[in-house]
Amino acid sequence: MAEAPLRILHTESSLGWGGQEIRVLTEARGVAGRGHAVAIAAPPQSRIFQAAPDYGVEAIALPIARKSPGGLFAMTRLLRNRRFDVLNTHSSTDSWLAAVASCLLRQAPPIVRTRHISAPVPRNLATRWLYRQASRRIVTTGERLREQVMAEAGVAPDRVVSIPTGIDLDRFRPGDAAKARADLGLAAGGSLIGIVATLRSWKGHRYLLEALAGLADRGARLVVVGDGPQREPLEKLAAELGIAERVRFAGNQADVAPWMRALDLFCLPSYANEGVPQALMQAMACGLPVVTTPVGSIGEIVQDGETGRLVPPGDASALGATIEALLADAPLRGRLAARGREAALQRFGEERMVERMLEVFSVVARASRR
Repeated sequence: MAEAPLRILHTESSLGWGGQEIRVLTEARGVAGRGHAVAIAAPPQSRIFQAAPDYGVEAIALPIARKSPGGLFAMTRLLRNRRFDVLNTHSSTDSWLAAVASCLLRQAPPIVRTRHISAPVPRNLATRWLYRQASRRIVTTGERLREQVMAEAGVAPDRVVSIPTGIDLDRFRPGDAAKARADLGLAAGGSLIGIVATLRSWKGHRYLLEALAGLADRGARLVVVGDGPQREPLEKLAAELGIAERVRFAGNQADVAPWMRALDLFCLPSYANEGVPQALMQAMACGLPVVTTPVGSIGEIVQDGETGRLVPPGDASALGATIEALLADAPLRGRLAARGREAALQRFGEERMVERMLEVFSVVARASRR
């Protein structure tokens, strides 16, 4: 007998926009496409709330951008008035509000807590309760994050599962770089390096700017796709380094695939808070050689010298030397790109992520009905 469709509620308190929010919506869309009822509760001013309709996902406005009595009341009311089989939380604030609201209800859906980043888990009794008692399952986006949760929150191994983010492999594929540059108004000649990431300090943009300034190839240029709180400081730094004319700040882009196809090399020099960055997987799927750092679970998808190059975080000199070596060695770039693309095709598909998340949702929903 086939199981009935699940009713799944995602909660997200983040107001920003990046890989985490995109994963939530991509996953929700994929699960809904399998015939399940999926909704997301988020602050009405958040980017994820505004983008949900574009993904075909129901958006429910809740005042949960911060911990407050109003947010707790709204969360409790929603869970009392609508029946859900699973509640999937994603950030700290919404996870706490959902957990406390569940304690106030006679019947509440089981909580699956997805942890997207490698920031330390607070080592206190309240956090241990959140992870060990309030949440039925913890999902991480990488194996290293899974090990971190077990070590820092004391969660049993059978209650933590690593499910890497999946990407649309039909959308992210190699293409004509010359055409992409022409379509985007980028100069046809010269080496083009790129980064796609929210402009946050830990993404390491400053080290990439410093590396660019130190390259012997003064014709090499950088495209920065994304926006965020660090834009003004980064633009100022580019001017101070004398490379402002070689850097294009492209801002947020609805479709980053053409920008990736225009590149010779993709860099993501993060120094903290990473899981498995979507942009890195997307670049590999587009057939780009990548330079990044062994932060979070990045080392699980990029093997140094095989599917990309790894450099120490926070080291602009090492980053620059690696970029320079790759720009000077087209055959090596080609080998890394081909192996990275092969790894992406084997491991990064969106369907695999959706299937594995549905397995988790089904298990906790069945257990809660007993």
